[in-house]
Amino acid sequence: MARSVILGTAAAAGLVILSLSCAPGDVRAQTSASKTTPATHKSAGSTPPLIDVEGYDRILAKYRGKPLLVTFWATWCEPCRYEFPMIVGLAKQYAPQGLEVFGVSLDDDADMHLVRHFLEKNQPPFPNYRQKPGIDVDAFYRGVNPDWTGTMPETIFYNRDGRIAGHFIGGQPRDAFEQAIRMILSSGTSGASH
Repeated sequence: MARSVILGTAAAAGLVILSLSCAPGDVRAQTSASKTTPATHKSAGSTPPLIDVEGYDRILAKYRGKPLLVTFWATWCEPCRYEFPMIVGLAKQYAPQGLEVFGVSLDDDADMHLVRHFLEKNQPPFPNYRQKPGIDVDAFYRGVNPDWTGTMPETIFYNRDGRIAGHFIGGQPRDAFEQAIRMILSSGTSGASH
């Protein structure tokens, strides 16, 4: 399913991007995670720590005052597997300018061997977490971003004040990411919310 995404600032008003995405309930492709994806700051191949909405909010609070990109991904989501290596590269490219990044895997317990392999292969320079199994996933999506229905990949851009500056639903091209990153890097503490 293709969905459009609009960044929520004056600088990006009218920016609409059609994308490929994985909707909740899509048939999971049990393919090897040969495309790149994130690794944790801990040892390669480790299992990401579990979080719920409260845990997500605590992590966000640690980044307040910094421009932040958060990527939600899963090894069974093909657009996620293609997009993740690009995010790893952008994280490295824009880190000297102050960009912070972290990832959240929505994989199930049964897929942890794929997650560990995916992270080990991609070696992201940012931490990764995993949605806690057994929680109300719809409440998690709404708690993270009221405009998110679970379609992936989901990427959220936060201004320095901790408010959502915009988000992408589905895989996006590099130039769209760079435009959004430049927007949050240049934002003060009065950026627009979603």
